[in-house]
Amino acid sequence: MMRKRTKYGRYALNVFAGLGLVYLFAPIFFIVAFSFNKPNGNFNIAWQSFTFDNWLHPFAEESLTRALWKSLEIAAVSTFVSTILGSLIAVALSRYKFRGSGGINLFLVLPLTTPEIVLGSSLATLFLGQNFIDFGMTTIIIAHIMFQVSFVALTVRARIRGFDWTLEQAAQDLGATPFRTFMKVTFPLILPGILAAGLLAFALSIDDFIITFFNSGPVQTFPLQIYGASRVRIPPQINVLASMILFLSVAILMTGTIAGMRKSAEKQATAKKFKLLQRK
Repeated sequence: MMRKRTKYGRYALNVFAGLGLVYLFAPIFFIVAFSFNKPNGNFNIAWQSFTFDNWLHPFAEESLTRALWKSLEIAAVSTFVSTILGSLIAVALSRYKFRGSGGINLFLVLPLTTPEIVLGSSLATLFLGQNFIDFGMTTIIIAHIMFQVSFVALTVRARIRGFDWTLEQAAQDLGATPFRTFMKVTFPLILPGILAAGLLAFALSIDDFIITFFNSGPVQTFPLQIYGASRVRIPPQINVLASMILFLSVAILMTGTIAGMRKSAEKQATAKKFKLLQRK
């Protein structure tokens, strides 16, 4: 009787998990499917007929293209800065124990728990009080770095949590300088965590709307442009460009996964060879 209950319980859990995944991925399937739609009017919200014309001319809407490149430019700059700052913060908090580290941990979590509308409006108020800063690219980049640093620091710190710090001591005992030890030992081992944090920060920057809305000024990013255009027109190129970003992200993720699997396979093969040599 208990086995039957367990079997039915697992089946129900799998069904609920499947329904949850369908609920999460349904908007993504909708975006990709409607990138092949040929709407009769200005709004690409009802299926009419299948076509490849949208993908043959993905940059037909100049305003959308300019907004996309602007979002990519902002994401690249803010991700570069936040990845460096967040990684250094993560290394410092994991490597050293000092007074005030608990407060820094609290400040890192605050941007993640604070509602975006509060953070965006607070930054806008701060920038309004600074006469030498005009709303635009600079304010957007500063605002994005503010919340990206937290994501990067926590992600990299999770990677460093299992790091063996005796490897640094061994390298320094062999004559390596602290800088060389970091570049040759510490940095390569935590690099996967840094890359994962950088990709996460990049995606969050492109996707952000609320914080950018409060601090954008005349600059139109991709989400802001879609929001403004949706009132009068929803061209299929919106779905095409969004699908391109999705496919690129999946390709990068798959490439990283395959590379990681190959490295783990190589390590296992090397370990087996080493064991065989030891037996001989």
